[in-house]
Amino acid sequence: MTQVIKVKTGSKFEELGSYSRLVAVDNWIYVSNTAGRNPATQLISDDVIEQVEQVFNNIERALAAVNSNLGDVIMSRVFIQDPADTPAVMEFIGRKFKGINPATTVTCPPLGSNIYKVELEVTAFRGAATADVKEIMLSQ
Repeated sequence: MTQVIKVKTGSKFEELGSYSRLVAVDNWIYVSNTAGRNPATQLISDDVIEQVEQVFNNIERALAAVNSNLGDVIMSRVFIQDPADTPAVMEFIGRKFKGINPATTVTCPPLGSNIYKVELEVTAFRGAATADVKEIMLSQ
């Protein structure tokens, strides 16, 4: 029988919007678009790199709740408010995903508030971190 697990963080936005931070359906794991707000203090830094670091802390905490980790991430969607921040944000993300290499989309849309400089959504498959991975390099 299919198992569905829904993880909530207590965020007022999850309650307001009736959503979960993470939904796991068997081994498929979907993490909602996640901002860089510290869940303990409810504070958010003005610095884009501090925000993206908190984003990863929030995502990693949610993944750990369902016995997963960043190594299981197979897709990421990166939303950066200011296009000028893209190189710095992607360099940080590149360090976090080094060797994981998920498929990734990067876009620069307006976010829900001007205080949000970066948000990240991921899809993971539990066990991908230990899977037999074959990489194919397409030559030009």
